[in-house]
Amino acid sequence: MTNPSAEADWRGATGGCQCGAVRYRLDAKPHVTVCHCRMCQKAVGGPFAVLAAVAGSAVTWTRGTPSRFRSSDSGERWFCSACGTPLAFADLEDGGLELTVGSLDAPAHAAPVEATGMEARLSWVAQVPALPGRSTEATVASAGRRPPTSYQHPDHDTSEGWSAGASSAKG
Repeated sequence: MTNPSAEADWRGATGGCQCGAVRYRLDAKPHVTVCHCRMCQKAVGGPFAVLAAVAGSAVTWTRGTPSRFRSSDSGERWFCSACGTPLAFADLEDGGLELTVGSLDAPAHAAPVEATGMEARLSWVAQVPALPGRSTEATVASAGRRPPTSYQHPDHDTSEGWSAGASSAKG
């Protein structure tokens, strides 16, 4: 049984693509998984996908409409056609959506609770937490470069006329 207050915490959670052309609102607490299957690896261009599953009716597209690629007989991959951001896996059999956690405005609130697709899990994934790490700022500085100016959409809803060229700092 779900906790009603936990469900309420998710009402109005937002997300979208990197350029801001497609935005959505989430009105239900998702079931978050890490999927290692080969199809998810290719869909997100990474070693695994982190997905927040909800009923399709719990997602409202508030700006733009995602483009779709039919990746199997039972599913579609939804993405922004302007910037290419992977946004969701749509289950055509049950109407569910699995939103990419990285597209949420607050991905830290979507901690995975299980892993799937383990048959395709890359052997080196388990070693990643033990790798030496550094911040983006330190990486850029060590290369002798200036910090980049981001044109990415901010992690919150913006007015319809927002554009990266107008001011990436104002958001």
